[in-house]
Amino acid sequence: MKKKNVKKIGIVVVALTVMTSFSRYRVDFFEIAKQLEIYNTVFKEINMGYVDETNPAELMENGVKHMLEGLDPYTVYSSEQDVENAKIFRSGAYASLGVGLRFIEKKLIVTEVFKGSSAAQEGIKVGDEITEIDGVRISESGSSVELLLGGNRNSKVKLVYLQNGQEKKILLQRETATKKAVPLYQMLENNIGYIALDRFSRNASAEVESALKFLLIDEAQALILDLRNNPGGILQEAVKIVNLFVPKNQLVVSTKSNIEKYNTRFFTQNQPLSLDIPVVVLINERSASASEIVAGALQDLDRAVVVGQRSFGKGLVQQSKPLPYGAQVKITISRYYTPSGRCIQALDYSENLESGVVRRINSKNKSVFKTKKGRNVYDGGGVMPDIRLGGVDNLGVYNALKKNNIIFDFVSKNYTSKPIERMDQFELNGSVFKDFKTYCLSKDFNLNTKTELYLDQTLAAAKDENLNTLKTFVLDAKSALKKQKKDAVDQIKEQILWGISEEIIRRSFFKEGVYQYALLKHPSVQKAKQILTNLSDYYEVLK
Repeated sequence: MKKKNVKKIGIVVVALTVMTSFSRYRVDFFEIAKQLEIYNTVFKEINMGYVDETNPAELMENGVKHMLEGLDPYTVYSSEQDVENAKIFRSGAYASLGVGLRFIEKKLIVTEVFKGSSAAQEGIKVGDEITEIDGVRISESGSSVELLLGGNRNSKVKLVYLQNGQEKKILLQRETATKKAVPLYQMLENNIGYIALDRFSRNASAEVESALKFLLIDEAQALILDLRNNPGGILQEAVKIVNLFVPKNQLVVSTKSNIEKYNTRFFTQNQPLSLDIPVVVLINERSASASEIVAGALQDLDRAVVVGQRSFGKGLVQQSKPLPYGAQVKITISRYYTPSGRCIQALDYSENLESGVVRRINSKNKSVFKTKKGRNVYDGGGVMPDIRLGGVDNLGVYNALKKNNIIFDFVSKNYTSKPIERMDQFELNGSVFKDFKTYCLSKDFNLNTKTELYLDQTLAAAKDENLNTLKTFVLDAKSALKKQKKDAVDQIKEQILWGISEEIIRRSFFKEGVYQYALLKHPSVQKAKQILTNLSDYYEVLK
């Protein structure tokens, strides 16, 4: 074949490829335009012709939120008001009372009091119920509670609250207080340093670096980095923290997407603070996102031994996009991958089953990856510790107990009358777990599974339609599910007892006290101390 003909064929192939590509995009754009036109028409007809008066803003917001529910829980819409509130909270002019709050059963409950805050000084306790803010009843305030509580520095706010059933009134001063990412660091026995990191905020890496420098000055010869219960935060802070222990130009994490511009690789930028100090990283089932990046990277690079429970498995990356009129949408754009190539995402939202259940990666289908020294590590969601402690929680019972406030409520009902005076002498007695199990099963806590949802819906429908045989069948199924919950609770007895202990300690000694108590008695911390005291065990794991 002549070269001229080959060249012509090549041009034709390229032209066809380009035409096919443009054709595909035209079809996509046409489909988008078609669906938008349908949506707009429905929206207009509902607002113009529905029998009752409608609220256009509410209809649109509900429609958008329902659309996003079919994707993943991290892709979310924020209204103009939500965005403005967030700006106020981030601004230097905004000050708070130094408490954490959460609506529990439609009551505004104090879930945390920060050490040294005006709230702590005036006697507000975890478990107190806020009933009124500056004369506004909580039941009437709607979603404006945080704005009512926050305001300019040194301004005053009047609170009415219930403490152990007794109504109290108080005038508090708002103050600006920066939450520390490192609530505790200190030297332990045998020249082991300890750093607790509970969030990846903007200055997290600087705080960890400062703590590590102090520990090295005090001649720390090994380090425990505690990432338990750390939900993550800023990705770049995670990369900088890994950089404290590994060389410059080392890949820490990559993100992959079907959109090329979101495929990125993050490398260390600086010289490390210490290449040689032995490190143990502590994680648990509530360590997520940036915590998993740090733990996974240090594990893949054989730079640390990871101890605890399998981490949460949140490996999706979000990016905020501005919308018209000040609204915003946060969209999942890619997935995280550790240096060995492992994806840490546990749930695959792109492949929902017909029932609506999100598919969890099957343990039989996990792929093997190699660390820098050739050790086997696996994907399948989260980071699996090198040394695993505690029972296996395949149903996610512990997270369900926390999410449903079961542990919090149990402590509030049973352990608020008398504060703990000495944490070194505090220990739960043997009957506590039995009492807790009875309590949590009586609450019939929800595992957030579709199975439970469908059983409840079927039972309600069977009652309405007097289908007694079916009702009996569903009740039997619910009874079987309750027994499975009971067995699952038994499997994680030690985790539950520790969660109860932490909640009790936090109410007397604040967040710092939780970590100090862990240094005395937590199994993961004790195991880390053991490994770092006998370094032959440490290097055996990494071999």
